Amino acid sequence: MAQPASRWDVYIGAAAVLAHIVSLILLPAAGWAPSLFSAISLATGLIAGLFILVCLTRPLSSLGLVVFPLAAAGVLGGLQVLSPVTGPLATGGVLLGHIILSMLAYAILFLAAAQAVLLAVQDHCLRQHRPNGFIRSLPPVQTMETVLFELITLGFILLSLALLLGLGNLQDMFAQQVAHKTILSTLAWMLFAGLLWGRWQLGWRGRTAIRWTLSGFGLLLLAYFGSKVVLELILS
Repeated sequence: MAQPASRWDVYIGAAAVLAHIVSLILLPAAGWAPSLFSAISLATGLIAGLFILVCLTRPLSSLGLVVFPLAAAGVLGGLQVLSPVTGPLATGGVLLGHIILSMLAYAILFLAAAQAVLLAVQDHCLRQHRPNGFIRSLPPVQTMETVLFELITLGFILLSLALLLGLGNLQDMFAQQVAHKTILSTLAWMLFAGLLWGRWQLGWRGRTAIRWTLSGFGLLLLAYFGSKVVLELILS
């Protein structure tokens, strides 16, 4: 059975995350602006940081094959901000709490989605009776599924709190230009709620859990970054 990450794995990963944070703070192009690439850089840095923390207690080190290259790409993308820097994001306490919880929920559910992809690959190889060296290094399927639902449960709680705070700050979602985010995030919440209910009441697992997880995260991906892609890469 796979063990949590070693001390040196954590040190190396923490150094990478620290470098990511420094690049966001110190480099001119990485100053905070509500732009697509700066948001991606922030999100990938947060994902990497949470990944390090989770690896201290859960056998998730194999996800580093996805998380760290993604974080590196996020740093490079943050240096190529296409939209002009518009200054710091002014927010009230409630809205700031909504943003922080939303980013945390997104990061945790990204890890869940990556875990679901690994689980899908593992399931396919085992069904084909072709477990290669990488698959053999993964924890047992039952452990993989347990960790998957732990991540989904934590992400669902954070997403629920984020939506509650967001609704408290919502006046007119069309006038505030957050209609698509509100609708897609709510649909994602419903999918994850349905998945957790199915797990507890019907014993859902395997391919059903994988499909629901990836569908829910896909909606979150569209909610968080869809409008920025359209506005900054297509319309501009």
